[in-house]
Amino acid sequence: MLFFLDIYKKIIKNPKLIFIFFFLISLFSIINLKKFELDASADTLLLENDSDLNYLREVNERYKSEDFFIITYETKENINDTNILKFKEFVDQINKFSWVSKTLSIFNTPLFESSDKPLKEKIQNLEYITSKDIKLEQALNELKNNPVFKNLILSEDAKVFGVVVFIKENQEYVNALKQNQEFLKKISKDKNVKDKSFEEFTQKLENLKKQQKAALDKYNIQIRSHIEKFKSEAKINLSGIPMIAFDLISFVKNDIQIFGIGVFIFILITLFYIFRDIRWMVFPLICCFFSILILSGLLGFLEWKITIISSNFISLMLILTMEINIHYVERYRQLQFEFPKKNETFLSILTTKEIFAPTLYAVLTTVVAFLSLIFCDIKPVIDFGNIMSIGLFVSLFVSLTLLPYLIIKFKPPKVPIHQVKKSFISEFLCSVAINQKILIYLISFIILLLSIYGISKLKVENSFINYFKKDTEIYKGLKLIDEKLGGTTPLEIIIKFKDTPSSSSINDDFFKDAEQEEFKDSYWFTNYRVDKVTKAHKYLENLQEIGKVLSFYSVLQIGEKLNDNKKLGPLEMAILHSKLPDDVKSTIINPVLSIPDNEARISLRIKDSQPDLSRDNLLKTIQGDFISKLGFENNEFKITGILVIFNNLLQSLFDSQIKTLGITFFAIFVLLLILFRSLKLSIIAAIPNFLAALFIIGALGLLNVPLDMMTITIASITVGIAIDNSIHYIYRFEREFKKNQNYSKTIKICHGTVGKAIVNACLTIVFGFSILVLSNFIPSIYFGIFTGLAMITAMFLVLTLMPRLILLIKPFKNG
Repeated sequence: MLFFLDIYKKIIKNPKLIFIFFFLISLFSIINLKKFELDASADTLLLENDSDLNYLREVNERYKSEDFFIITYETKENINDTNILKFKEFVDQINKFSWVSKTLSIFNTPLFESSDKPLKEKIQNLEYITSKDIKLEQALNELKNNPVFKNLILSEDAKVFGVVVFIKENQEYVNALKQNQEFLKKISKDKNVKDKSFEEFTQKLENLKKQQKAALDKYNIQIRSHIEKFKSEAKINLSGIPMIAFDLISFVKNDIQIFGIGVFIFILITLFYIFRDIRWMVFPLICCFFSILILSGLLGFLEWKITIISSNFISLMLILTMEINIHYVERYRQLQFEFPKKNETFLSILTTKEIFAPTLYAVLTTVVAFLSLIFCDIKPVIDFGNIMSIGLFVSLFVSLTLLPYLIIKFKPPKVPIHQVKKSFISEFLCSVAINQKILIYLISFIILLLSIYGISKLKVENSFINYFKKDTEIYKGLKLIDEKLGGTTPLEIIIKFKDTPSSSSINDDFFKDAEQEEFKDSYWFTNYRVDKVTKAHKYLENLQEIGKVLSFYSVLQIGEKLNDNKKLGPLEMAILHSKLPDDVKSTIINPVLSIPDNEARISLRIKDSQPDLSRDNLLKTIQGDFISKLGFENNEFKITGILVIFNNLLQSLFDSQIKTLGITFFAIFVLLLILFRSLKLSIIAAIPNFLAALFIIGALGLLNVPLDMMTITIASITVGIAIDNSIHYIYRFEREFKKNQNYSKTIKICHGTVGKAIVNACLTIVFGFSILVLSNFIPSIYFGIFTGLAMITAMFLVLTLMPRLILLIKPFKNG
């Protein structure tokens, strides 16, 4: 320690060296900021090594699923020929975009019931809503009752139109993703498989990802610009994964820029109120700015992408750097009174010497809290833990070098003792700690009970739609699709058929000798297979959580209508399949059948906005009923889709929360033992902080806030922040107790010094982060609210329960 202190003294006594260093590192950071990147793609929100994700990608490839936008179009006047033509103009212009592969709307949906022509002629010469002699009202009536297209391109009340805009596939990017998956499989089997070619490929894949993101951003801008031109004609909302990812990044960037400025202003005002001097107000903010700049530049240099989760690193760097700075400034000002004739260099070195040990251990314990997040299976949460661990050491370094430099350079005056503003809150909590023993224990016990009760109510159910405020375009679009167009969250069920004698019947003998080219796939349409699909489809359609269901049975329903409502036999199904034009077949048959793979696909969507929806229970119910009620064997079907992936992530959150908190509690307790070399002091320091962390988790349950990727980090953050206060307080208590040998007197001294710093840091951060409630992104609002609640709870317990435990246990020896 003395060796490092000697080096530190030499550095501090050479301000030019500090200035040159920070100039160069700032230059380095600014240069690398251009590589600093936000990434809100779906891949960043997925579990690592999720087998369901790999299977879903295989299914999407097999059924040629493309990325798409969804547009809802609701005319402002009653539907008539004029506004239908305007709607057609809207869709036709979209079809001209170079990046659009096709659209699905009422204009390219074939009509079979709107004319009296013979069936053969209808199939050979398909008619559409804009065809001659087709009556609009009759066509809309057919489409809204069409088993395939109802609640897909037209709502049941025929007032909301849907347009699915498919994006041309970037084949080079798709091939690179396949190749990457193969590499990852090899690496999972053999860790030494990495070579130069893999590194080159990884760089190529990163470049392709950037190109793909830039292209999707361009598509978002173009289609939004197009929508704006027609806003006077209809109520139009845009949705779809590419749009959601684009808006998420916009929200996060907006929070970083606008709210970052707001937080700085709030903190500026609070610091001025506390210190009443412009220099003491600006110095901590300069340190915060450089800490964030350096870390951002470092992340750019390392090419670490910032996700929705880790975007909070700026907010947290502000919190943690500000906390270190306030402790430093408060101790420096106290030493000014103790050594009035000493210069700024001496006082700065002395301040660092006194607070270095508790600050270092405070940083280490907070790093442990963040590193515990690496045991979570969710990649963005892991990245967040790593980023904040690096950021803490950056904050420590900047605070202990740049802040002394600013003090020495600009020489803030000593405030006369009678002008030093006392902390009413700190003095009040001191009085409570000394005189209200029963009240403190009672409040702590109530907090514990509420925490346990709240944790029992904790849930991981979450609706993606509820991440956004109701006046945002994302919310409006998702809500309308959920209510009018058959639900939002996709779910897929793949039915796998066995080639066994039971798979065929005597009725299917017709197809065994079929040799004509047009009937080459006709053997597949057996009663056995069709009955399996039909039974599953009807079951799913009757579940209240499910909206639109699409399968081969939907196509059969159209066929039965055309067949005078008579059930189609294998022969009729074969003829229907062979006679349908390729473009119609690609729209309604190929998405639900894969004859070469001998399987059928049932595509359905969940009504995500239902308040009592339990995704996990729904999936378990479907899985169980397919076996017990529908007679499927376990290997005859597979449930997949975005809902499964999202549910896997949600279900892992609770386990991850328990795991990360358990590791955090254990590791921090070990560090406390190393620091204090006392089991009693370690227990005293741990109890208030662990209680505060439990209370934050319990508060989520009490307030019915679901556990998600944002809220899972708050408990660990609470432990990390709260333990800092405990370490500073006990470290100072030990020094002061050696002087006066009186517990109550020492408590008063500590509350008036380090306690004041704890209160000031808490109030500064809470007021600063209160501005996040204005965000459009609900997780950011939760982060601001619960971080503030965490700070207040930790401050209260550290300044009441902890001194009370010190008085009870009396861990220090007299004399």
